[in-house]
Amino acid sequence: MKKILTATALLLASTSLAAAEGELQLYNWGNYTSPELLKKFEEETGIKVTVTDYDSNTAALAKVEAGGAGFDLVVPSANYIQIWVEKGLIVELDESKLTHKANIAPEWVDVPWDMGRKFSVPWQWGSVGVAVNTSVYKGDINTSDIFLRVPDELKGKINVVPEMTDVLNMAIFNVGGEACTEDTEVLKKVRDLVVEAKKDWLSMDYGATEKLSNNDWAASVNWNGSSMRARMANPDVAFGYPKEGYPLFMDSVALLSDAKNVDNAYKFIDFIMLPENAAMISAFARYANGIAGSAEFMPDDMKTAPEVVAPAEHAKAGRFLPTCGQKSQEYLTAIWTELQK
Repeated sequence: MKKILTATALLLASTSLAAAEGELQLYNWGNYTSPELLKKFEEETGIKVTVTDYDSNTAALAKVEAGGAGFDLVVPSANYIQIWVEKGLIVELDESKLTHKANIAPEWVDVPWDMGRKFSVPWQWGSVGVAVNTSVYKGDINTSDIFLRVPDELKGKINVVPEMTDVLNMAIFNVGGEACTEDTEVLKKVRDLVVEAKKDWLSMDYGATEKLSNNDWAASVNWNGSSMRARMANPDVAFGYPKEGYPLFMDSVALLSDAKNVDNAYKFIDFIMLPENAAMISAFARYANGIAGSAEFMPDDMKTAPEVVAPAEHAKAGRFLPTCGQKSQEYLTAIWTELQK
């Protein structure tokens, strides 16, 4: 009987392993993963990718840190990569399994948040600004005053996406401070500014692509790719680049330290570094990517889109956010907590 049970157990174990070999769990931002890309990957590899969405860096970090989530890959933003590294939640990549790593564009290899791309590969990058329905508001949209000192036409009609570091650092730039500042005088100005401004906001929510398209919102703090998708559905939507300063971001794919489908994860990471596949990611979500040679596969409308190619007079105001220090993070979290009440 013992031999029979052992054989049965081995059979079940091998069946389970075989199933696992055809799976991959991707934890990614919502409405950010191309279905066509996933279909192509499954057809070429036989690996079924399950995507679980999150809506903020902090939410993703908290869920994975709690343990037992069962994900293989995650897509943190640049200013969070080192937090994931320091917490031991992602592992250094085995370059011998990444035959297409040389396709990463040179400017995206030695980046401050991951020198040499030891822990991550590019997914998409872009900017955080304000999307405005120009049939409702005719004034200057290239300012963070749109949501911090709300024009009368937009009062009660504007949304602010609840991404703490983006929103609060835009407010810091607006009052003349530096990203992740620990200057309490600057932070007090920021606190007073956002608390007062919130009285004129309609909501703090995600879903800007749809709600700007449908005229549910007249304006929103938003990401450039989402704003382009909204404009494609509603020509009145325009994306503004705040002259006071606005964040740039790059989201990158990383391998979780407790990943179960490691080999499949490496196949996916290598797959998205092929130019034609990186272009599929961009064509869906409408953000640029960091893979050389992908431009020739991009939709023509992305090559000149004002949301993707920032006008020269506004491009210099964009900056990547550093990883905030502990004291700055505590201050920002305190302001954000008050703002959520």
